[in-house]
Amino acid sequence: MEEEEFEEIVAAALDSLPPDLRDAMSNVELVVEDEPPAGEPLLGLYQGVPLTLRTSGYAAVPPDKITIYRGPLERHFGHDQELLQGQIRHVVLHEIAHHFGISDERLVELDRY
Repeated sequence: MEEEEFEEIVAAALDSLPPDLRDAMSNVELVVEDEPPAGEPLLGLYQGVPLTLRTSGYAAVPPDKITIYRGPLERHFGHDQELLQGQIRHVVLHEIAHHFGISDERLVELDRY
């Protein structure tokens, strides 16, 4: 898959959020990188302070970062374009859930992990 097409799928996943959730996202950037850090078996990663933990002291901080790792997603799911697109969307929404303060444990409870 071309890099531009991959990034379009990531953008479409973000755009698929209901407008009120998209509008509630704050101080976060979404990026695509080729590979996770060495030795890390990741498809995506959220780094930052979840919205649920921000206090009045949260100011003048760099944006949170959601990183989607293209290489592992394409290696695991690239044999089926429809599956790959679905997994990209799943990973994007999973990492956005962390931005909203939803833990992996809660995502399992919600059958959304």
